[in-house]
Amino acid sequence: MWAFHSISGLVISTSLFAITLPVSTFLTQPLFLQAAMGHVVMTIVFVVTALLTCACMSASDDRLLVNMTLVRNAGSLGAYCLDGSLPAYHIHLGFGAGANNWLLQFEGGGWCNDIESCAERAQTRRGSTCLMTKLETFSGILSNNASRNPDFYNWNRVKLRYCDGGSFAGDSKFDNGTLLLYFRGQRIWQAIIEDLQPKGLGSADKALLSGCSAGGLASYLHCNNFSNYLPDTTAVKCLGDAGFFMDAPDISILHTQRTFFQQLVTLQGIEPNLDENCTSSISDPKQCIFPQYLLKHITPPLFILNSAYDVYQFHHILVPPSADPHGHWNRCKLNPKACSADQISRLHAFRFEMLTAVRSFLFNSSSGGVFINSCFAHCQSESQDTWFAPDSPLLLNETIAESVGDWYFSRNVSKKVDCRYPCDTTCHNLIGAA
Repeated sequence: MWAFHSISGLVISTSLFAITLPVSTFLTQPLFLQAAMGHVVMTIVFVVTALLTCACMSASDDRLLVNMTLVRNAGSLGAYCLDGSLPAYHIHLGFGAGANNWLLQFEGGGWCNDIESCAERAQTRRGSTCLMTKLETFSGILSNNASRNPDFYNWNRVKLRYCDGGSFAGDSKFDNGTLLLYFRGQRIWQAIIEDLQPKGLGSADKALLSGCSAGGLASYLHCNNFSNYLPDTTAVKCLGDAGFFMDAPDISILHTQRTFFQQLVTLQGIEPNLDENCTSSISDPKQCIFPQYLLKHITPPLFILNSAYDVYQFHHILVPPSADPHGHWNRCKLNPKACSADQISRLHAFRFEMLTAVRSFLFNSSSGGVFINSCFAHCQSESQDTWFAPDSPLLLNETIAESVGDWYFSRNVSKKVDCRYPCDTTCHNLIGAA
């Protein structure tokens, strides 16, 4: 039996006090007083209306917007986005007890694994900082509000913008005389780290490397390397959110994601940057881009945050369009309640594969953390409603934020695996958004 609870939040209410005058009192006054009183009433109404408007604006516009910082010296390292623009990040400085702690969050956004898709990507915000928004909203794990992000709100929080299409891991380029594309994710990672070191990262007390989706994969890929940039005294840990992409067959028994990642690794020159201990212990070194093969080689404490029914993996690994040409899964993809019994069975089998892949880590890692729920979701650390809110998803009466905090600060054992869909009533299951 699962127990659930709501988390108490800070509720601010505004009371309006009305001044009421009897009509008889108003009508018995001289005309000039009636006019004056009418003016006062109208003024009060105007002021109250203005206050209400401001209150509504404050309530809906209390987002933390953080400016973009370009890495000006990135060119000296050959660190460029796909289109040749300079890489960038957003930083919000910490304060108080968190002033010397750092949280780095890799931005996600898929990949490009051939020249055509990378050329298209280079002309979008996913491949060029010139086309990105210069202000980014920091919410969830990046929030500076203690009531929304209780353990990391006062840390230095950095969002690394994603513009290479290869999970910050490539090191090559394409130049045919007409088209020039840079696959320099590894150098972008290095350039950003080196830019942050003199700003305080180089002497951090605590550090957490995190990321979502393709950024979650990046946090797995760079976890060991991250600790190399920091003093031995720094408490370095890593969090992969929705980045545990599976090397699993699709419904037509083809390994669609494996083929995709092999092409990605080859095109972007990723293989030399994959973990050497992993690549030397496996028949195909390219497979080490999959967290399930890399996992046992990651040294710093690691937290796996994923849904067993991750929407991206459901739509692109288990049931990619190529495996369902007639669209038999279309209704199920949009709404899990529309799935047939056989489709639900396939989804449960995919969940079992993920749990099998993390089994050794789950039972044998003394420093690891796990939060695998059964929500149809993708990325749960950056969104406030899934990270820490009154109606956030729960496992064993804890939100994701509480579980991650317990793990990072060693307050409690934090390994939680959900029961099979549809037992979890705390899920939002916004499957149509993916």
